[in-house]
Amino acid sequence: MKGTVPLLALLTAFPAMSTDMILPAIPSLAKAWNQPLSVINLILVCFFVTFGFFLLLYGPISDRFGRRRPLLFGLSLYIIASFFCAFASNAPMLILSRMLQAAGAAASSSLSMAMTRDIFSGPERERILAYTAVIMALAPMLAPVIGSWVLADFSWPWIFIIQALMGAIGLFGVLRFPETLSSMSDAPFSKVMHAYGRLMLNPFYLVMVLVMSASLFPLYSFVAGSSAIYVNEFGLNEQKYSYFFAFNAFALMVGSFSCLKLRSVLSSRHLITIGFAGILLGGFLLLATGKHGPWGFALPMFFITFSIGLSRPPSNNLVLDQVDRDAGSASSLLIFSYFTLGAVGMWLISLEWADKIPVLGAIAFGCGALVLSAWFIVQKKGIMGTA
Repeated sequence: MKGTVPLLALLTAFPAMSTDMILPAIPSLAKAWNQPLSVINLILVCFFVTFGFFLLLYGPISDRFGRRRPLLFGLSLYIIASFFCAFASNAPMLILSRMLQAAGAAASSSLSMAMTRDIFSGPERERILAYTAVIMALAPMLAPVIGSWVLADFSWPWIFIIQALMGAIGLFGVLRFPETLSSMSDAPFSKVMHAYGRLMLNPFYLVMVLVMSASLFPLYSFVAGSSAIYVNEFGLNEQKYSYFFAFNAFALMVGSFSCLKLRSVLSSRHLITIGFAGILLGGFLLLATGKHGPWGFALPMFFITFSIGLSRPPSNNLVLDQVDRDAGSASSLLIFSYFTLGAVGMWLISLEWADKIPVLGAIAFGCGALVLSAWFIVQKKGIMGTA
């Protein structure tokens, strides 16, 4: 179908665009509203928590009623909530509006992966996931830069007006796209949530979800802590911070692109192993050099994010290979796990640490060691289902 990959990439990019565009404004919002950084960061944490909760609803609903109708509802809600965010006059109003925005954005992220599962299979799906990851990596690269440009010439509410326009583009794309679910569930609506019970009884799926989710913990911690590190600890202005953040997001795109190119010479299992080992090594380098200026911090973080980008497409495909039904629910639970752990990581790094850099280094090193060890055990035990 023409335009499939760009539309899937746009829908998948909604969380990154919604999160990262506002990042350059966080330190100035804390000062303007006379709130501690931990309170202002709730616009990130609460977004992620709400996002994760609604993921669990959209997945089984889409298995019952198709992908298009939940997507159209979610995108419409996202557009309305973005305008609410733009007119917020204090921190509590913005936090509540962001929660409503997250409730809409959850539809796009969850159902884009389910649509990928509907349309493609096997190695072709892994290839499309890698292509999508490359394209969607542009979102966290461009989002903070766009946010900093908006702050330079306008004010922070315009960030959310731009997000509303992005939602309108997604809505138009979905209206022109056919339904991808060929066979809808005939279960009554009261039983659509039972899919999660079946998934909880699938040990192959659950183990892979937990391992893959933990690998993203350092990245989400970086997202919440990056503005404080670059602006407050290194003394950079908002625009220079956005360029360093874009540099880190570029690592995600390079990692996904490398995965795409290396698929012909390395197996998915080897790519995942290399990626997890890279997170561990990057955490060690961050502990060793992170305090030696912006580049001493940025380069190890680049390596960590590159490693995540390298391992994410094959790991997502491996998780989806563990199920042969309830694809929408499986996609939702997978991304819910990503964002739930992400919210924990954001909360952890937002605490009043005297120095966030060694904390982030310890998070990356610890998560790298954990997921690499778990991955070796998974392979040794052979609990990977049909993958």
